[in-house]
Amino acid sequence: MYAQMVDTGMKRVQGLDEMSAEERAFQEKIDAGIKIEAKDWMPEGYRRTLIRQISQHAHSEIVGQLPEGNWVTRAPSLKRKAILLAKIQDEAGHGLYLYSAAETLGVTRDQVYADLLSGKVKYSSIFNYPTTNWADIGTIGWLVDGAAIMNQIPLCRCSYGPYSRAMVRVCKEESFHQRQGYDLVMAMAKGTPEQKAMAQDALNRWWWPALMMFGPSDGESVHSAQSMQWKIKILSNDELRQKFVDQTVPQAEYLGLTIPDPELKWNEDTGHYDFGAIDWEEFRQVVAGNGPCNRDRLRTRVKAWDDGKWFRDALLAHAEKKSERQVATAKAA
Repeated sequence: MYAQMVDTGMKRVQGLDEMSAEERAFQEKIDAGIKIEAKDWMPEGYRRTLIRQISQHAHSEIVGQLPEGNWVTRAPSLKRKAILLAKIQDEAGHGLYLYSAAETLGVTRDQVYADLLSGKVKYSSIFNYPTTNWADIGTIGWLVDGAAIMNQIPLCRCSYGPYSRAMVRVCKEESFHQRQGYDLVMAMAKGTPEQKAMAQDALNRWWWPALMMFGPSDGESVHSAQSMQWKIKILSNDELRQKFVDQTVPQAEYLGLTIPDPELKWNEDTGHYDFGAIDWEEFRQVVAGNGPCNRDRLRTRVKAWDDGKWFRDALLAHAEKKSERQVATAKAA
């Protein structure tokens, strides 16, 4: 498959005949569907790509708690509060799974987290938008977590073992998040006219940012071709985005809500929905740090890190003392 150069407008990838013996054996292992494990030989580019992707994914889970955490104290019922708390707790757990997966590649958790706090490594652009009313919490579960599932289910089949195994549990929990979000939006859409209007307003604001979550078309990416050759990435951005639109439009119709896209229509020839052009300039501005909440989100994470220094120092001091006692006991024995 890779005997000739692959060039689809993306960054050029090597053919098998251009690879070293180690690289060829590595690629043949991936092509055979054999997982790459932490102690296996891997190209440096493969390792760096995984660190970048997994750390961005982990950061997104951690920063993603912020838009929803703001509404815990304002949930309209004890039931909704308990559901939201469980969801936020899950997101923290996902971040921990993913930081652990990144550590298997030879980086420390402190290193990758420092890259987040410095702004060197990004997180998903969707978390730089504000949650302005309670309907946003349901819409995030329905659309944002729905898009996340679409992105993440293929990762259960990615070539790197620790990452693919972590994603199995993450996807199961994300499925709960999507369902609770849809349930919340359904309650509002079937409620009072004011509640339905809130649900429609939230859909209007989150629809396009949700489509941007899949990233630009792969022809514009410098990483996609290589990631797909290495099976870090299984499906293209456009394929995933189309699957999301095809799944979500009927759900909106069932709710009696309108997708904010006048160009949206069913295409009998393709068997898919056609949809309008995405404002990629908005996406680029948000990724560059100029979104509605970029600075606030990062400032909040930096403050949490700084405020927790005393606790981390105490844990380290305790660990050092415990180690000293164990050494002394061993010597005495």
